Amino acid sequence: MSTFFCSDNSRKLGEEIIGTASNYETYILIECPPPWHYQAFNSRWVPDNLQVLVREIKSQKLPISFLLIANDLSHKKDETTLLIYQKKPGISNGYRQQEFRLENIEQVATTIRKWLWRRHSDCELETPKKRDILVCTHGSHDKCCARYGNPFYFHTQAAISDLGLENIRLWRSSHFGGHRFAPTMIDFPEGRYYGNLSLESCKSILTRTGDIQCLRPVYRGWSTLPQPVQVLERELLLKYGWKWFNNKVAANIIERSADDSTVQVELIVEEPYGYVYNYLAKIVKDEAKAVTVKPSCSATQESTLVKYTVDNLLLKSQSAINYTA
Repeated sequence: MSTFFCSDNSRKLGEEIIGTASNYETYILIECPPPWHYQAFNSRWVPDNLQVLVREIKSQKLPISFLLIANDLSHKKDETTLLIYQKKPGISNGYRQQEFRLENIEQVATTIRKWLWRRHSDCELETPKKRDILVCTHGSHDKCCARYGNPFYFHTQAAISDLGLENIRLWRSSHFGGHRFAPTMIDFPEGRYYGNLSLESCKSILTRTGDIQCLRPVYRGWSTLPQPVQVLERELLLKYGWKWFNNKVAANIIERSADDSTVQVELIVEEPYGYVYNYLAKIVKDEAKAVTVKPSCSATQESTLVKYTVDNLLLKSQSAINYTA
């Protein structure tokens, strides 16, 4: 009997992955050497005070995602990196990055509590902002993330070095959803999710070069946007190409049908030193794209997953930005 891998199964079924990026206002990334437990924050190096804080935040259902991260130096360093990515208010191009260097992981919970209360911390670094790439390698959570995430991490690490991309940091990450799309990654500070990656598609994402259509099968969506709007944003990205990544956006869900079969959405797009565009679209359930899959390697039951497509895209208005006002 062959071993079941959820990622292989999803690819075989041709599952479309757009609209699967989690939608969080804040990501808190904590450097912690693996191995990691199935529930990452039950891992041996995670102190009790941090476990308590994570449970408190989750019980309050705040839109905050906690992740463990590590790189090849994490076992050897005498400090712990804490990264906080918070969604920028209003029309934006992603998340604000804050970086803290702490003496040890025991200081993380106190620093986060101070941050939540908006108190100043002497540990925050005023450094040139980096692009942080997270690759899920959390094999104890799902074996696909070990089978596909680990080799992808090493190949991407080599590619970043070969391409001389000094402003990019690569991290292993604990589970952030979508392991059936392994290898899967998040690109901060924008917060874009990708899956089913190859080294070639990853190089295009890192350098923003090549045929933009390579993103169609690997782009999961932009975490600043509600999932129905992610479907619309991908269509516009594929239409306008790599220059789309320079835009700021804001989104609204205008109306949603009772059975979720249709969603009316609005996407406001601001170009750099250019125009503001207001797009309206109907996002509709696409029965032809629905798939029945086991959502993880350990799942005992299959789930039928609804997929959506863009219908009736309309450019409602456009206007020039007045910078002298």
